[in-house]
Amino acid sequence: MKIIPDFNIRGFMLTAAFFAGLGFGISAFALEHAYLIDLNSKTATELDTLGGNDSDASGINDAGQIAGFSNTAGGAYHAFITGHDGMGTRDLGTLGDGSYASDINDAGQVAGWFSTADGTYASHAFITGPNGMGMRDLGTLSGTDSRAFAINNAAQVAGVFGTPEVASHAFITGPNGMGMRNLGTLGGNGSYAAGINDAGQVVGFSHTTGAAAHAFITGPNGMGMRDLGTLGGTGYYDLSYAFSINDAGQVVGFSNTATGDSHAFITGPNGAGMTDLNSLIDLPNGVILTSASGINNIGQVIAQAAIIPEPETSALLLAGLTVIGLMAQRKKTL
Repeated sequence: MKIIPDFNIRGFMLTAAFFAGLGFGISAFALEHAYLIDLNSKTATELDTLGGNDSDASGINDAGQIAGFSNTAGGAYHAFITGHDGMGTRDLGTLGDGSYASDINDAGQVAGWFSTADGTYASHAFITGPNGMGMRDLGTLSGTDSRAFAINNAAQVAGVFGTPEVASHAFITGPNGMGMRNLGTLGGNGSYAAGINDAGQVVGFSHTTGAAAHAFITGPNGMGMRDLGTLGGTGYYDLSYAFSINDAGQVVGFSNTATGDSHAFITGPNGAGMTDLNSLIDLPNGVILTSASGINNIGQVIAQAAIIPEPETSALLLAGLTVIGLMAQRKKTL
């Protein structure tokens, strides 16, 4: 496997920090490039940028179309869509000052958010038509901000909006992005929706009645939020986030372990049995999958990695990896 540096899920994590106030840091990189990596063929395809130096991949559909964002030659960040198998990167434009794509369905409808141009620095969720055509503002529920992070094949959108009380709450819409509905929390002040499947099951994370933030899954059409727990993290490390779900209800994200390390996780169907993704993949020495941000219906997973150099290297180098792993073909079972 070729190790590809300089990728992270900055869009998800920075927005999580902004809305949920969860108090974690993000490591900065000089450049970020998005790659499509196929573990079967052991090939890596670098995605084109929109003229700038950076690109981030956030969502992938079953045809291998990828949605994400890149800076342009002028420095603005714009949402993009690719063709099949990551070929060709097309600028989706913006309804304001900038735009960020988070997810894509099998029709090529993209969900994300754009920054408004009215001087308020607010963000509004958007949805596009098939193949990324025609960006439409989804508005907000009761506050001034909203961001969309997931879309299913019925074009139901899930994300987060800012309430008038300056809290964040997860939302779901009806088909074609119509009718935004508050999903509530796991008992705490805030929640954040990051993924949705074709049944309308939503995943994300929420504050609990304590100080913890835990990954959650809902039932169909966003009904009934359930706590997914952690990979052993307790106390200060009582933390897990879910980022994506497929139609079988397999969930991926990251969780702290008992030692406080961040590890990527995957669950079985319907969110059952959180498992460390590192235990299911043959990785080179020094590579640790720290977070997973996407899973599709054939078990391909987008994940972030930390790369620990050989002992003679003086510093710990954090780097990223977009991993497309055919989990369904792995010999180990969940």
